[in-house]
Amino acid sequence: MDGTLRPALDVQRIRQDFPILSTKVHGKPLVFLDSGASAQKPRAVIDAMRAMFETSYANVHRGAYHLSEASTAAYEAAREAVARFLNARDAREVVFTSNSTAAINLVAHSYGRGVMKPGQAVVVSEMEHHANFVPWQMLAQSHGIALRIANVTDAGELDMADLEAKLADGKVGLVAVTHMSNVLGTVTPAARIAALAHAHGAKVLFDGSQAAVHRRVDMQALDADFYVFTGHKLYGPTGIGVLWGRLELLDAMPPFLGGGDMISEVTREGFRPAPVPAKFEAGTPPIVEAVGLHAAIDYVSAIGMEAIEAHERALVDHAMTKLSAIEDLTVIGRAQDRGGVFSFALGNAHAHDLSTLLDRVGIAVRAGRHCAEPLHVRIGHDSTCRASFGLYTTHEEVDFLAEALTSARRFFS
Repeated sequence: MDGTLRPALDVQRIRQDFPILSTKVHGKPLVFLDSGASAQKPRAVIDAMRAMFETSYANVHRGAYHLSEASTAAYEAAREAVARFLNARDAREVVFTSNSTAAINLVAHSYGRGVMKPGQAVVVSEMEHHANFVPWQMLAQSHGIALRIANVTDAGELDMADLEAKLADGKVGLVAVTHMSNVLGTVTPAARIAALAHAHGAKVLFDGSQAAVHRRVDMQALDADFYVFTGHKLYGPTGIGVLWGRLELLDAMPPFLGGGDMISEVTREGFRPAPVPAKFEAGTPPIVEAVGLHAAIDYVSAIGMEAIEAHERALVDHAMTKLSAIEDLTVIGRAQDRGGVFSFALGNAHAHDLSTLLDRVGIAVRAGRHCAEPLHVRIGHDSTCRASFGLYTTHEEVDFLAEALTSARRFFS
C-alpha cells in the first residue's frame, strides 16, 4: 500500500456498463440525476432479458416441456437470489409483485383486512411516499383501522419520541415507515424502530424502495416483519417488485388476488389457496422481469454493496458541501444519516422552471412533490427539485450541477 486514498469503486469503468450514459441531451452529455425515480440499466440486465426472450421463454409452473421447465427454473432462481440479497431465512418468504406499491397494497389488504382487527391502528410517518400512505388511508376508511402519523423533526429525521407516544396505548398493530426517504434522503433507524414497535406489540413494515439500492439490507439484523423494494430502482427492469415477509405472517394472511397459480384446488363451492409464496402470485408472473432483477442483483453484488455505500457517502458529503455554498439555495433536510437524495429550492424559482433550465444543459433532475405531498406541506414548500444519485454518479457531475444552479440563480434573479 502506498498510502494513496483510493476510490471505493471504479466509477468510470462502471459507467461503461450503462449504454444510456453515452446519450446526448440537447447536444450535451447526459448528467442523469434522477436515479431515485428509476435507475438506468447495465448491459448485464439488458442482455439477460434479451437472452431469456430469445432462447428460453415460456410460461412458468404449468408446462411439462423443456422451455417451461427452464423458464420456471430461472424464475425460481431469481427468488433465491432475492432471498440471499436480503439475507432471508427462506426463499418462500419472497413474494414477487409488480412494484413496491403493489407489495404495500398486498400487505394493507391481506394483513390489514385479513389479520388486523377494527379498533387497531397503523402508524406511518410524515415523510412517506404516497405508496406507503394512501393504502393505509384506504384501510382506515374501509376497515375501522385508525391511522396515526408520526412527526418528522425540522432536521428531517423521524421523531422517535413522537413515534413512541403513538405506540404507547398498545393499540397499534403495524408500523409502516420508509427505510430511506425519497425526498429528504433520511435513513431511518430501522432496527431501533423495529425494536420499539415489537416492544409495544406491533409488527413493522419498511418501505425499502430507496434504501435497498444504496446500502446492504439484512432482514435478520433489522428484525423486520415486512420489507418491500422495487426492481427498477435497483438497476433492474420495471414491472417487478418484492415483498419479503416472515413466513408465519404470510401463512396467516389470506390471498390478495384470485386466479391461476395461487390455488391448490378449486371446486364449484370454493377454493383452497396454494402455500406461500404462490398464494400471493396470481396469474402469469413477471417472468422475464424476474430474470432481469436477478441479473441486477448479481451485478450490484459483484461490485459490493459496501463499496456502493462508501461511494455514495462520499458523494453525499461532496454534494452537501457544494450545494450548501450556493446563495439562495435551500437544501431540504439535514439528517445525520442520509443517502444520495437531495431535494432543494432555489429562491423564488418554481421547481419545474428550474428543472427545465437544468435539462437544457443535459442535467436530469426531478421536479414536483415526489409523491410526498404531506411531507411538502410539513417542510413548507409547494414543490422542490430533487437530484438523486446512482452507483454511476460522479463527483464531477455533482460539480456540474452546482455550477448550473449557480448560473440558474443569476438567470432567475
